[in-house]
Order: sequence, then structure tokens, then C-alpha cells
Amino acid sequence: MDPQKLKDVYHRLEALDERLTYKVRPRAGGGLSRPSVEQLEERHRHLAEFTVELKDIVHGLIVAIATRPKPKQ
Repeated sequence: MDPQKLKDVYHRLEALDERLTYKVRPRAGGGLSRPSVEQLEERHRHLAEFTVELKDIVHGLIVAIATRPKPKQ
């Protein structure tokens, strides 16, 4: 396992969480009104961006786990 790659992936995950998680998390209590088409499209874009970036982060995690650390010189 390469600890530096793992650390980098962790920072990417934290950045994703801070940037988009609150936008894709369901709202507590729901709501009595229906969202407009524009609101649904915006939520769909956020969810798509979150999903694609999360896939890249998971890929980076797998690579970090499978990679040997660089030897210290």
C-alpha cells in the first residue's frame, strides 16, 4: 500500500464531501411542495457530478492499496 497515494485520495474525498454532499443529501422532513423541473435538473447535475467523482476516488483508493510505496532515497 502506498501511504502517500492513500492520503491524496482521502483529501480528494474530503474535498468532494465539503463541496457536494450537502447538495445531494435528502432534506430532512421532505417538503410539501414539488420541486420545479429546473430544480430537479440541478439536483440531477449535482448527483451526476458527485457519482462520477466518487467513482474516480474509489478507483484511486484501489490503486493506492494495490501500489507499493516508493522506496525512500
